[in-house]
Amino acid sequence: MYDIIVVGGGPAGMTAALYGLRGGKSVLVIEKDSFGGQITHSPRVENYPALASVSGNEYAEKLMDQILAQGAEIEIDRVTGIEPFQAPDGGYGSEAAGKVKGRNTCWLVSTEEGGAFEGRSVILATGVKHRMLGLPGEEDLIGEGISFCAVCDADFYAGQNVCVVGGGDAALQEAILLSEKCGEVTVIHRRPYFTGEQKLQDILFSRPNVQFIMGAKIDSLLLREDGGFRGVHLAAASEEGQDPGDLLCDGLFVAIGHIPENKPFKELADLDQAGYFASGENCRTRTPGLFVAGDCRQKKVRQLTTAVADGAVAALAACDYLNGI
Repeated sequence: MYDIIVVGGGPAGMTAALYGLRGGKSVLVIEKDSFGGQITHSPRVENYPALASVSGNEYAEKLMDQILAQGAEIEIDRVTGIEPFQAPDGGYGSEAAGKVKGRNTCWLVSTEEGGAFEGRSVILATGVKHRMLGLPGEEDLIGEGISFCAVCDADFYAGQNVCVVGGGDAALQEAILLSEKCGEVTVIHRRPYFTGEQKLQDILFSRPNVQFIMGAKIDSLLLREDGGFRGVHLAAASEEGQDPGDLLCDGLFVAIGHIPENKPFKELADLDQAGYFASGENCRTRTPGLFVAGDCRQKKVRQLTTAVADGAVAALAACDYLNGI
């Protein structure tokens, strides 16, 4: 049995593991895909304190090396459920049981591949998944004209014309990277202004091969006769605007936000209307022994710094819980 099971291997989850391990606890981290989370899609991270510039992949690798060196155990699998169960001494053994009087709830964490792991506390750092446009045929074109990751796929479009839809930090970063490799980049945003960091806007506005279509939305995808992607049809985002019409391009990069994947745990932790964990800065839930951290939590700002801060807070709260404080 582990002291802490962390569900999710992004910056929040790995930071939680680090702080739990340094608190003298045994920690298992379960990640469904690849460690690092959304930060691995960032070619350059330049707003993390004390690091002038680092790639998202490099940052994730360093954090992974750090927790492994501290003794973390890892599993690659998808968590499908968490169930509480009662142990006479909370699974602590007779000596420690007295220090955590009355805290005899433990957790059984089940995974897609049939795994079953027992823990005395759980930190949910489940992150988010990419939000899609919701258009007919969109899913069939993922990887065949539609992408969510410039870092992964920009080389496939070297010298070609691509579109980026979105106006936040993620969309601007995607467009900047693509502008270094593609012939022309068109940024499409439904608002008349961008919401991303001003520094990123300044860089993008200075690129001669980048153009902008503001106040527009994609309402359908254009296909070739063989069913392949060939562009998008744009409509005005408001009744006052004019429809821009067809826009031909070789690839479309979608960066319009994310969706939390918290529904499997809604019986144990409250969710807000958008599906994020309704937890405050203390990262606690209404269920003792269950904590949340990172982008999956209700918050105004979602950055690398806020994710790692959540990981530290959640782990320290879990240690306090385990120590009977």
